[in-house]
Amino acid sequence: MAPASKTQGEQSKEGMGSHVGLPALDLSAAFPQATPASVFPPLVSDYYQFGDLLSSEEKALRKRIREVMEKEIAPIMTEYWEKAEFPFHAIPKLASLHVAGGTIKGYGCPGLSITGSAIATAEMARVDASCSTFILVHSSLAMLTIALCGSEEQKQKYLPSLAELHTVACWVAGGWLLDGQKRWIGNSTFADVLIIFARNTNTNEINGFIVKKGTPGLKVTKIENKIGLRIVQNGDILMNKVFVPEEDRLPGVNSFQDTNKVLAVSRIMVSWQPIGIVMGVFDICHRYLKERKQFGAPLASFQINQEKLVRMLGNIQAMLLVGWRLCKLYESGKMTTGHASLAKAWISSRARETVALGRELMGGNGILSDFLVAKAFCDLEPIYTYEGTYEINSLVTAREITGIASFKPAVLSKASRL
Repeated sequence: MAPASKTQGEQSKEGMGSHVGLPALDLSAAFPQATPASVFPPLVSDYYQFGDLLSSEEKALRKRIREVMEKEIAPIMTEYWEKAEFPFHAIPKLASLHVAGGTIKGYGCPGLSITGSAIATAEMARVDASCSTFILVHSSLAMLTIALCGSEEQKQKYLPSLAELHTVACWVAGGWLLDGQKRWIGNSTFADVLIIFARNTNTNEINGFIVKKGTPGLKVTKIENKIGLRIVQNGDILMNKVFVPEEDRLPGVNSFQDTNKVLAVSRIMVSWQPIGIVMGVFDICHRYLKERKQFGAPLASFQINQEKLVRMLGNIQAMLLVGWRLCKLYESGKMTTGHASLAKAWISSRARETVALGRELMGGNGILSDFLVAKAFCDLEPIYTYEGTYEINSLVTAREITGIASFKPAVLSKASRL
């Protein structure tokens, strides 16, 4: 019989101030056949060799981002996701990717193709959806608004610093400039610059403004207790008589249609987030099923597991090609609002299905954030909803193909008196 030793609880009681309860296991050591996502697997989800469709520049960009995300972000993402904190020390690593500013040319921005920017979004989301959302809000919403709608002076003043991530921006739509409120704004708790869209009460049209952090009357508080994109710092924004000088009004924003210049690009990027997420989930599941054994055989040898894995793979190939075609339609000037809405709705719906299959394949480990799948399962929920819900995006496309808008319910006829 092995000699008896004090329990962890008894040892904790003796040591004043020491941690109560069992310490966390090093999963890779305790279960050598279950490598956690902190050691990211190689990409095996590009079954139809989608990479062959990319230019040499886009391939080099994809490789660079993949290396940084796997080596620098993967080891820390679970810890910060669990704490719902942003890893500010990782910002220089994200800045080194040189993707902030996306398709913007000049002003220190990378001038990527829309396909390159989409690939960058997917590669970040493959490892961590929150990091891709951080860049998307900062770049494809805030920076792009300044680039498309700002004056030359505003572009020179703000874009170079934003491109290097020396300053961080967020994007806010709705409310009145001086007195208003908006929820769920990513990056807003620490953003240096806020891009505000507000309705002008004199013209009843939308105007855009650059509001600086610390402006009197501006208050931002963090939204707590989220189950998805926990690393992203979403905020409640309150504006009480916030004064913005004329020089910080965006001259190119004078109607809601002007905001669509920005939303057209951001909707493409949001469509590529689920693509990256499911690629990462597949890569994790593929490794896991080959590593883990049951009854002396790897889980990958069981027929039902193989069928689910192939169903996931099929979904990913279709999602990739829809996303790629959407980029090409945009680049050729043929993309419509309906095209973008269908892509966002359909891709996010297929991603939900694919991640759910991955969660089934992982068994009990499928609910641990250490293995990415549970984390991705939760992160997809806000992505499924933002930039238009599945239903709204479906109705936008349906309006385009039928010529009939069905957003408002039919007016009920008045009941006559008996």
